[in-house]
Amino acid sequence: MLNVNVMGIFIRQVVPLGILVLGQLLVMKVRSIDLSGGGVILLVNYFISSSTFPGAHLSFFVVLAIVIGTLVGLFNGWMVAKRRVSAVIVTLAVSIILIGVVQFFAGGSPPGDVPAYFGEIYNTRLGSVPTPVVFWFGIALLMWLFLSRAVFGRFVTAVGENAEAAYFSGVPVQRTVILAHTIAGLIAGIAALVQTASISVGSVRVGLDLPILAVAATILGGVTFGRGDGGVWGPIFGVLSFALLFVVMTVFGIPEPGKQIAQGVIILLAAVLYGVRTAKAV
Repeated sequence: MLNVNVMGIFIRQVVPLGILVLGQLLVMKVRSIDLSGGGVILLVNYFISSSTFPGAHLSFFVVLAIVIGTLVGLFNGWMVAKRRVSAVIVTLAVSIILIGVVQFFAGGSPPGDVPAYFGEIYNTRLGSVPTPVVFWFGIALLMWLFLSRAVFGRFVTAVGENAEAAYFSGVPVQRTVILAHTIAGLIAGIAALVQTASISVGSVRVGLDLPILAVAATILGGVTFGRGDGGVWGPIFGVLSFALLFVVMTVFGIPEPGKQIAQGVIILLAAVLYGVRTAKAV
């Protein structure tokens, strides 16, 4: 069951979720949350698979995805930090708007095919390890270095521990929250590229479940919403646990509805775990 090649395939399938988790843990460490990733993924997938930009090169789509994600994250951060609007409501509303835009332009039908080079890159390997997995761990390493060595990382920790105390200590709290959301949006744009490459087709439903799974994996990995606890590698372990669960269920022949029920149970457990941690903190 734990064949290296089989595990590699399943870990590769959770790479988009793993990348999205890196943005989620960042905003949760500043006492916020981001549920707009599904809309970003869907919009980027639409632009790549539709004929909106005929003949566009890979580099154009990479820049487009990063710009879309960054602008969405910047808007989220500005609304949360400057306008004091609930992060859940803002990011969920943004996701619904983006989904509606895609549904309007696509007319409810899958937009088309993804350029072949996306699938070709996604299926490459570095040695025996799928390239997307290496890419994911590379971004995770950068995030770890960013949070542990950069000044911004200390700002994130200070805001997560106590935003009011951080403010009176000279930490730019609003700017830190805005930047955290902006980076999370940028990461969502990258996750959208990987998710699109993984399915190689256009879809009007792709990635919609990833934001809530990212929240669950982040909580299971030790990051507590509203307290700023936890690091980078715990949520990575949470995502890998999802991959292992999928392997086990596939080996035992559990159909897709059963897998969705299992995902729901995990999300529920994450919510219970969050409640227990919050109660202990009071």
